[in-house]
Amino acid sequence: MRIFLTGATGYVGSAVLQSLVRAGHEVSALIRNPREAAHASLFGTSPVVGDLSEPQTYAAVAETCDAIVHTAFEASKRGPQVDRQAIDAVLAAAARRADRGQRAVVVYTSSLWVLGNTSGRAAEDAALRPTPLVGWRPELERLVLDADRGPLLRAVVVRPGIVYGGSRGIVADLLKTAANGLVRVVGDGRNHWACVHDKDLADLYLRVTTNPDASGVYHATDEADERVADIVESVARHAKGLPDIRHVPIEEARAKMGPYAEALALNQIVRCPRARALGWVPTSHSVAGSVARLLEELRAKSEAV
Repeated sequence: MRIFLTGATGYVGSAVLQSLVRAGHEVSALIRNPREAAHASLFGTSPVVGDLSEPQTYAAVAETCDAIVHTAFEASKRGPQVDRQAIDAVLAAAARRADRGQRAVVVYTSSLWVLGNTSGRAAEDAALRPTPLVGWRPELERLVLDADRGPLLRAVVVRPGIVYGGSRGIVADLLKTAANGLVRVVGDGRNHWACVHDKDLADLYLRVTTNPDASGVYHATDEADERVADIVESVARHAKGLPDIRHVPIEEARAKMGPYAEALALNQIVRCPRARALGWVPTSHSVAGSVARLLEELRAKSEAV
């Protein structure tokens, strides 16, 4: 397939890029920084220098592709607005293909945080109670899903849990702060995080992009149902020196971190039946049980940089 990918240099997007290229697909990647374009070319990718907020810089290329995989997000106050611009642009490009009788698929990256605190084991059909940090995402999910036209235009929403692996993300930050001697936990740590390894997540993206029967919502989590306290305990146990673990009351965390604190304090137990029906089976089964390997991944990534 010919695939247009946004966010190829990001945490999730870079893992997805590797998975797509390894599978033999032709990837055109949106790159904001021209200096990163040369690196993308070396990796076997056709770089498209442009900006997510300027659809005219990439819409034409997206329209030539069989699939559009959107993993990018601008981490600024304009983020939700820019994401809406990008979704409007790629859905329009895919619709033009469908109008010509050419097949297309659009894959949108959302978040399990749109579920809020879960009740029981939340599958892909669970009600949405988004935490404020991602309160705008359900509307974009609906825009994508409503664009589905069956075989001609497949619409997919992927909801990753907290991603771990490599040198980026929430779990990697835990490993780094533990190495520096202090770990802060929002709340008492009894809440459960839904997590997924970056390579397992990338495999799900490959499956939903290339499977002609894949459409709708797919959750991505290792289903380990780990308490934050257990993750932090394992991280502390593997640190060179025992770090100080400080539990920050939610009110104090909210004052310092804003809505991000609420997201970290969510209690989520999530299941992925639709993803597993595609044959997706996570190879990494927990964060707490993988800390030694995660530390090695972090070291390797840091040395590579």
